[in-house]
Amino acid sequence: MKLAEIFEKVIGPEADIRFAAYDGSKAGPASADISIEVKSPAAVAYLAQAPGELGLARAYVSGHLDVQGDMYDLLSRMWSLTINDIPASEKLAAIRALGIKPLLMRVQPPPQEVRRSMLAKMGSRHAKQRDAEAIHHHYDVSNRFYEWVLGPSMAYTCAVFPSEESTLEEAQYAKFDLVARKLGLKPGMRLLDVGCGWGGMVMHAAREYGVKGLGVTLSRQQAEWAQKAIAEEGLGDLAEVRYMDYRDVKESGFDAVSSIGLTEHIGKEQLPFYFRFLYDKLNPGGRILNHCITRPTGTEKTINAGGFINRYVFPDGELESVGYLARQMEDLGFEIRHEENLREHYAQTLRYWCANLDEHWDEAVEEVGQGTARVWRLYMAGCVVGFERNKIQLHQILGVKLDSQGAAHMPLRPSVDWP
Repeated sequence: MKLAEIFEKVIGPEADIRFAAYDGSKAGPASADISIEVKSPAAVAYLAQAPGELGLARAYVSGHLDVQGDMYDLLSRMWSLTINDIPASEKLAAIRALGIKPLLMRVQPPPQEVRRSMLAKMGSRHAKQRDAEAIHHHYDVSNRFYEWVLGPSMAYTCAVFPSEESTLEEAQYAKFDLVARKLGLKPGMRLLDVGCGWGGMVMHAAREYGVKGLGVTLSRQQAEWAQKAIAEEGLGDLAEVRYMDYRDVKESGFDAVSSIGLTEHIGKEQLPFYFRFLYDKLNPGGRILNHCITRPTGTEKTINAGGFINRYVFPDGELESVGYLARQMEDLGFEIRHEENLREHYAQTLRYWCANLDEHWDEAVEEVGQGTARVWRLYMAGCVVGFERNKIQLHQILGVKLDSQGAAHMPLRPSVDWP
């Protein structure tokens, strides 16, 4: 059985995808706007030895499988198609046609894949050294690469689009300002921003609200970039970003805490410590805004250790449901005052990032290599589909630390400019 025949059985005739393989077989309409090329037996070996998304990712990232056309369109069309859709009799026929050679061929994963054995040497999941390595893997790719993908805001978290016509920069400004307003920031307050990235939130708080902000990140490259940007904006008296684990912050007495895109890296077992630590950093009446990606329900696995995202993008990343996170916050003493789902906003944010990467593709490949650029192309396009199809969500939860009399020090209703 030729590879094109197997491809046709998997995707069906309606997918409008052109296919070609090294064995000379072809399938799909010649006029299709998307094409897949299996360039070598190594691609088949990857798929045979790791069926599903991991095998496909290995083949694509290594360059043994190529895609021409829009990656989002391809993933959207193939969203519900898996090897499990093939009847058992046809699977057996395909295996016989291919032989056992793909199963026996020695193919190493691409260097962009995180080795589980390497992480294990650094301690248990979410030990400090292991967390530092996981963050280094994803965030210390290249500040120049991130500038191309993220744009001038250097904000690597979900933006908030005031309208469908808003630009990415307008939406990232709106996101930071929404967080600031939910936290009730005012001149003279002190803000702790954990997992601060390139310092966008602390700079916004300092520039727009006169707030003294401390940001911490486990990425050395982020911290260096942020401190340089703070100095260039003349915000050094108010804003600071440190290269450090949030667990090592000694200061307390903060009026507000923002956590924008960090909880995904904390881990289910560490959540009680995480929320207790942040609770203890706040003054009575202080607010916390937790902004993070979540599972749509509490029934899914929190971590897929063998999946593409965990192996290539966010090692040790774990996603909980919003209900679970809210319960953890409540059990640690926070009163929940507001919650909202920004799922569609993240899909739109990712579309902008995908377009930015495509626009700078040749430069990005030169900067970080084809394999890493392909990881990002696959990861971001796949996440657009995931947010669109409600596979993943993005929630903001606002909590407050009550004073000794049970007062929240919150307005009766949000101000009119809080959407």
